[in-house]
Amino acid sequence: MTAQPGIFALGTTEHLYVQADLVDGVGPADVVAAVAAVGEELTTTSGANLVVGFRPALWPGLAQSRAADAVGFEEDVVGPDGYRMPATQRDVWLWASAGSRTAAFDTVLALLRALEGRIAVRSETDGWSYRTDRDLTGFIDGTENPAALEAPDVVAPAGRGSIVLVQTWLHDADALARMSVRDQELMMGRTKPDSVELDEATMPPTSHVARTKVTDDEGEELHVWRRNTATGTPGRHGTQFVGFSRDRARLQRMLEQMAGVGDGVRDRLTTIATPLDGAYYYVPSLEELDRFATSST
Repeated sequence: MTAQPGIFALGTTEHLYVQADLVDGVGPADVVAAVAAVGEELTTTSGANLVVGFRPALWPGLAQSRAADAVGFEEDVVGPDGYRMPATQRDVWLWASAGSRTAAFDTVLALLRALEGRIAVRSETDGWSYRTDRDLTGFIDGTENPAALEAPDVVAPAGRGSIVLVQTWLHDADALARMSVRDQELMMGRTKPDSVELDEATMPPTSHVARTKVTDDEGEELHVWRRNTATGTPGRHGTQFVGFSRDRARLQRMLEQMAGVGDGVRDRLTTIATPLDGAYYYVPSLEELDRFATSST
């Protein structure tokens, strides 16, 4: 099985994301066919990468074979102090990434025209690469990503697609600016200039590193493939979180740990960053897309 190539297309600087619902009477196959047609027409000329995902319950066979993953973001994640991560699940997620704004824009425009009458767009979000590899807090993003050779196994098991978590986070830039660099580092769990993880004696239990680390029963860390980007304007900005995983469970545990579910210890980053939305999508392999489109025609 081959993962959709855009998942691994590092180095793209411009990104556009669309979340939409299917119009009554329209199924995933209709979207697959339109995306395939646009991809064949534009990819060779524009250089843009396309990735498409679906509400997990919509993808045929997934619920029967991997029930734990066939669940959308249907309920808010609520911490013991009332902190909330909102659930805003949609049916379809489209992501275009490219080396230029023009290529990303033209690709999404062509997609939306091809899908006219089939989907109802609920949100459009832009993203870009800020200072090569930093988010808008100024910290390096994606330090914990696995090596490129290990990424495919983290993204999806053999014979399957991937689960992606999509969230838009709004930063409180004024609150961040009032913090000293050292206080910011204690909040994140890493040094700001070079992203060195703080040692165990210094790492606060409320740090972002501590709260987002997920392990299995043997204590081995369960990684996520992050393709986050900066998003927004100078007056209102934040992070577009895009995290791929071979299962939904580790992503859900990460969110619950950040919110303090279970132990009441909340991620301090959530005091200056607020999630505006949240959805899980199943991102089929190329073979699944081709088989589904072919069998549905």
